Amino acid sequence: MADEKPIQIFSNPEKNIGVNVVKSPVKLTILEMLRDSEMEFDEIVSNTGKSKSTVSVHLKSLRESGIVSFKMHPEDNRKKIFYINSKYLGSVNLSEQKEIEETQKDYLIDNIVNDDGDFTVLLFHTLRSMLIQEGINIDPVLQATGVRIGKSIFDSLYDDDLDVFLENIASFWEAKGLGRVFFEVGDIIKITALDCFECQLLPKTGKPACFLDTGIFEALFSEYFNSPVSVIEIQCYTMGDGKCVFEVEPFN
Repeated sequence: MADEKPIQIFSNPEKNIGVNVVKSPVKLTILEMLRDSEMEFDEIVSNTGKSKSTVSVHLKSLRESGIVSFKMHPEDNRKKIFYINSKYLGSVNLSEQKEIEETQKDYLIDNIVNDDGDFTVLLFHTLRSMLIQEGINIDPVLQATGVRIGKSIFDSLYDDDLDVFLENIASFWEAKGLGRVFFEVGDIIKITALDCFECQLLPKTGKPACFLDTGIFEALFSEYFNSPVSVIEIQCYTMGDGKCVFEVEPFN
């Protein structure tokens, strides 16, 4: 069980196919390879160590599900190049389920029932906690959602002066109850978030959890600099830190 691959979830809304859950170890191996790069059929066969007939059956199933598609090789029409044709939504790792600390769970439930605070935020934390407990990873969905949110609020926060732009973000964060953010500007922009709405009540997993924030910052700074940026969370409450810290830098 320790080597069991996580179940992966894909969606292809453009083709109205809905959500597909992939459990087959061979299919998961193929998808892991295709997530890195497009591959020819013979390459897939060689890298999986499976027979051509086995790989062909699994590729046919993945194509029919709308997860994978192919194009003809530009120099040889007898060869097909396969690629992922759908959106990766997340995974469920049944072998790495994480137990929520009882005190944490009791705290969340007690606050939902009795507290006069933001009920929506408490629900969000409880949902995320339960998903973590069940081994369900929706981080890609959260980050993609954050990117959409960041793009939608950019115009209202924008200013030509970077310092003013950062002040606008900080004011927005605090006004909306998202926490408090502080910026250090150098070769990279370091963002420190205190009282983080996204992760402060989540169980300690040893991994960063603020994918919604990461997506928002990615969109805001990509739009501001009119160039893609990389946003990496290097500290997080869920990693045992007393704050969340993000590093923003342009792609080389």
